[in-house]
Order: sequence, then C-alpha cells, then structure tokens
Amino acid sequence: MKRTRYTKYNGDLASELALDDLMQALSDFLLDSGFQDPFSQFQELNGEHTLENLREALRQVLESGEFMNEDEQARFDEMDADQREQMLSDLIDRMQAENFISSDQQQPGQYSDGKVDHANSPGDIAQPAPPQGDARFNVTDKSMDFLGYRTLRDLLGANGRAIAGRHETRYEASGVESSGSSKPYEFGDVLNLDVNATLSNAMQREGIGLPLNVEYSDLEIRQSEYQSACSTVVMLDCSHSMILYGEDRFTPAKRVAMALSHLIRTQYPGDDLHLVLFHDSAEEMPVQQVARVKVGPWYTNTREGLRVAQRILRRSNKAMKQIVMITDGKPSALTMPDGRIYKNAFGLDPIVIAETLEEVNRCKRAGIVINTFMLAQDFALMQFVQRVTAMCRGKAYFTSPERLGSYVLMDFMQRRMKTIQ
Repeated sequence: MKRTRYTKYNGDLASELALDDLMQALSDFLLDSGFQDPFSQFQELNGEHTLENLREALRQVLESGEFMNEDEQARFDEMDADQREQMLSDLIDRMQAENFISSDQQQPGQYSDGKVDHANSPGDIAQPAPPQGDARFNVTDKSMDFLGYRTLRDLLGANGRAIAGRHETRYEASGVESSGSSKPYEFGDVLNLDVNATLSNAMQREGIGLPLNVEYSDLEIRQSEYQSACSTVVMLDCSHSMILYGEDRFTPAKRVAMALSHLIRTQYPGDDLHLVLFHDSAEEMPVQQVARVKVGPWYTNTREGLRVAQRILRRSNKAMKQIVMITDGKPSALTMPDGRIYKNAFGLDPIVIAETLEEVNRCKRAGIVINTFMLAQDFALMQFVQRVTAMCRGKAYFTSPERLGSYVLMDFMQRRMKTIQ
C-alpha cells in the first residue's frame, strides 16, 4: 500500500530536495573502488569518505544542472556563496538525521587513535582539535539497501522481467496452493482434498448410488510444487586488474552484490547470501560493507576463494548451493601449506591451475554449482573457465562491466527455476 509522508515545510531548498534521488546521484562517489577515471564527475575526490569530500560531491551534483528541475536550479543559482555553504551543511545534516550516513567525528575528549584528552584536568595542556577535513563518514545499511534496490530495479527493468517470488524445482509436495497432480492421501499430508478424484475412487469401488461410502483409501489430495531454498556465495575478485586497462570493473560487481542482497532479502526470505573477497588470499565480508571495499595491488588466488566459499556453504543446510564468481583474470596466486603465497604474474601457471582445478573438483563432489562471470576475452582464460564450468555443470558468461548485472541476475533467477540434479 502506497504511503505519503508529510514533513514540516521550512521554505528552504535543502528541505525540498528528495534524499533518495540525491543518494542515487552520489552513488558513483559512495561506491568508488579506487579506479581513477579521468572522465568521472568525482575523480578529484579519490573516493575518500570524508565530510569535506562529501560536501564537494554535493556541490558538484547541485552545480551540474542535471539534478534539480528548472525552478529549483534557478533558486540555487540565485544564492550567494554563504547561502550555498549553508545549504550543503543542511543537506549533510538531513542525511545524518535520516540515517543515510553516520559521522565518524571524534567525541569530545577523544583523539582518532582512541586516547583520551585529559586537558580538562588541572595542570594539563589542551591539544588542538583535528581539522574538519579529516572527519569521516560511513555509508549506513539503509543506504546500502536503498542503492541495492535502485540497482535491482534498473537491471530488472532493462530485462523486462518481473521479480519471481519463489524458487521452483521438479519435485511436488502436499500444500494449500494447488499446482500439481493428485496423489493418494498419506498420514501427515496437508488435507488439500481433490474432491473429484476422491468421489471417482469411491464410485469405482462401490458403483453409482446413494448413500456413497467414502473410505480412507479413496482420499486423494492435490499436490503443490515443492519449493526449495538456496545458499549463494558471491566471490568478488579484488586483484589490481579489476581497475586496470582503462575501465572500472569492480564497481559494477559491487552493485551486483548489493542487488542480489536486496533481491534475496525481499523476495526469497528463506535464502542466504554471503560475500567472499579473493586476492592474494581470501576472506568473508558482510554484504552490507561491500561499498567500502576497494581493489589493491594484489594477485588472483582463486583457489583460496573457493576454499573459503566451501567452508561457508558447508555450514548451510539449504538444498541448493552455488558459487557466483566474478573475475577478470587468470589464477595467479596460490597459498602454500606453510602459509606462504606463491605468485606468478603471467597467470596460467601449471602448479596454480592444477591446485585450482582440484578445488573445483571438491566443489563438484560437494554438489556445489559454480557460475563464472568473466570480464575478459583472453582465449587461454576462456579455455580455463570452460573447464571449470564443465566440471561443475555450471554456466560461464563472458560479458562486460556494463552488462554484468543483467547477466548475473538473469542467471540467478533462471537457475532457481530449473532442475538441479
């Protein structure tokens, strides 16, 4: 049911702007992955989440002439410098008050390293406060959920598909919603009685006549489709190549993880989604913190990512388990038994490939499906991915960052509706 929210009208432009649209306009700044795009609107801010950078990002959005309508833009252009600064401060206060961001400013009497300021004690000298430009902010879970919803809406709108609400399998079970065939009633089944089949059984046994005696063996019920739950691990490649070669491949991948999280939370409440970052090593990270992740000068340790994903899925009791791996590079690193990292910058090292494929084979034995989304078109890399796909009976997509989200979400929903042997 649609709701309308009324707030007190203050007469100032800062209170009239929709924060939802403003957060969408700031999404490239909030989800920055460390890619220095010379054509980006926020390129000079370096992706640092400081309050001063947020103020500058807001200034750029408002001065771009593309965010506000003509009337609002005219009112903004008539403001002097002091009025614009006050408007930026009011917008930041609104974002904090409505829990879109949270400030990391130090509390009175505390430094950024956690030490307490005892300047109020007798004989102590007060230390200067840290500069305002060093104050930082965090993107809240509310903002992550909102940006994930917007991403999901845009991606599915482009596909022309409605969001499915359930995951079908080839099995049937007793239930209230009838969509399958009939079966003889057994103790414990939901008594969703098939009246026609039940009366037909009774008449075949006794003949046509009144009264008609219906016995226990005559009862038949309608079956509903058995619907299963799924546990998914998204593996994100954080190696340096994800922002090399003149394009940002990591930010679209982060948007996909956020969209999947929103899809599962709202439409598949019985499912779960986990996020694994793999680089020189691998670790699990809450999906809510994906906006804060950036790439680094790392190699690609695919095997370690698969090992962490398996440990996560091993704890799950879901009937269906899958790994969605998003990467653009060949496996180039390997964790040795003694903990050292073996690296080969050229990729497709025989030792690394052999160990990685062995880990893929373990996923196959555990019944885990691996779907790979490759952001590169290297021939040798394509052959490696095809081997992984063949071993786990998964799917491989060779796509681009612009089409990545559509491919991931389409495959996610289609796989839930297909039979998994």
